[in-house]
Amino acid sequence: MTPFVSEIVGTFLLMVLGCGVNANVSLQKTYGNGSGWIVITTGWAFAVYTGVVVAGPYSGAHINPAVSIGLAVAGEFPWTEVPSYILAQFIGAMFAALCVWLVHKDHFNATEDGDTKRGVFCTAPAIPNTFINLFSEVLGTFVLVFSVLYFTDAVLSTENVIIGLGSLGALPVALIVWGIGLSLGGATGYAINPARDLGPRIVHALLPLKNKGNSGWGYAWIPVVGPILGASIAAWIALAL
Repeated sequence: MTPFVSEIVGTFLLMVLGCGVNANVSLQKTYGNGSGWIVITTGWAFAVYTGVVVAGPYSGAHINPAVSIGLAVAGEFPWTEVPSYILAQFIGAMFAALCVWLVHKDHFNATEDGDTKRGVFCTAPAIPNTFINLFSEVLGTFVLVFSVLYFTDAVLSTENVIIGLGSLGALPVALIVWGIGLSLGGATGYAINPARDLGPRIVHALLPLKNKGNSGWGYAWIPVVGPILGASIAAWIALAL
């Protein structure tokens, strides 16, 4: 795959499993209905792992505009490649949201609450507070990108033979995302990824959902600006250390 295609595919896999676990836990008459926050955070961690395993060898598996921007700020990724990566990430995220809707169409119809339906696609604050909600997204993304900047390859090299972890090398980022969700995700739903939130939010606005309510556009800037700020701060601090 080219890096562009890889970012589409990787982000699609991330989002189809991530929004999928949201749907499974939140929508009526699914087998996973009401199974809770542990299931959601675990599902998102496995979603990250799946996306990174597939996209990693071809694009580095950013699958997140904040990661692309953070790596560029840190000088580890060319700025000229950032727009194409972000475009690919949004394409993958939006197509995934559409697929999740199709799979769960009957369950969307069985669910009355519009906020619950919107929550399958995008995030919302548990308690609205603009500054604190923004800080939550900044901090969560800071943890993600700062950690990514300190990743090292787990390999053993001996007599010109390199032994790596293969697909298990994608596990650290999944564990970090899981930790962020468990520890910091309860305030805003931890978007920590502009494409993850804005792409599906646009799809939500376009879909013919029954009683869907509004798409939460008044909040929509926070899961975009917060992750970009958090990633940039992580890069600046990493450069200064």
